[in-house]
Amino acid sequence: MPKAPLPDHVAELFRRPNPAVVAVLMPSGAPMSVATWYLVEDDGTVLLNMDASRARLEWMRDKPEVALTALKEGEWYTHVSVRGRVVRWEDDVEKGLADIDRLSNHYGGRDYPVRDRARVSCWVEVTHWHGWGEAKAE
Repeated sequence: MPKAPLPDHVAELFRRPNPAVVAVLMPSGAPMSVATWYLVEDDGTVLLNMDASRARLEWMRDKPEVALTALKEGEWYTHVSVRGRVVRWEDDVEKGLADIDRLSNHYGGRDYPVRDRARVSCWVEVTHWHGWGEAKAE
């Protein structure tokens, strides 16, 4: 896998509101994956946001290695996969759910409708990437 940063054409694709799946490690060491929203920040880190009751939060705190695959909308053959580590955590409730609202607006154009659940944000520093289709490494 090439190391970060992503080439410009891959970064542009990765910044879109693509369908995505994140994989984390369970306490047993086995992988677990789930569909997710993500947002690439200006500094290149990737914002993820989860309901505070999710078991994967503790798993990610214990084993902060994360993999994320984003599939080009309508063309799954073109995809970008990144690997990295969680480098920062924040309680989104303390910020008025600003992070989940940014994600919801990125994907759906409106603030997140569920306002009565605690949420937690984390940022992943991308260390390696792999692309296929239009995103294939040259």
